[in-house]
Amino acid sequence: MAKRNEPTHITRGSVLDDLGFSPEKAAILKMKAEFHAELIRSARNYSPKELQTILKEPQPRVSEFLNGKIASVSLEKMSVYAFRLGSKPTIRLKLNTKQTKAVARKTANSVRVTGSKQRTAAAL
Repeated sequence: MAKRNEPTHITRGSVLDDLGFSPEKAAILKMKAEFHAELIRSARNYSPKELQTILKEPQPRVSEFLNGKIASVSLEKMSVYAFRLGSKPTIRLKLNTKQTKAVARKTANSVRVTGSKQRTAAAL
């Protein structure tokens, strides 16, 4: 009888959390991945040779980008690519009130001096 392949670990939630990334780093990686996916959708309309001209990048960089190698590509560079592909990149922030309240509770005892006024971090 053949041995069944049983999963050794089931990820619930984000795989980036399971890999040990901090919430901040995980958020940046997710943002880059989503940005990359949108750029790939826009780039689908062009051949690699056309993209080389449009993005003003050598063919190997275009190929790497199309194949998902984005670790060395900054969000700023992706923004430039978006403009060159005819898009206008925007950043939308989603407020996580639970996380914000938790941070405020942790820092409630710290005081920030602004001019002659003192305010607690929770009041900021």
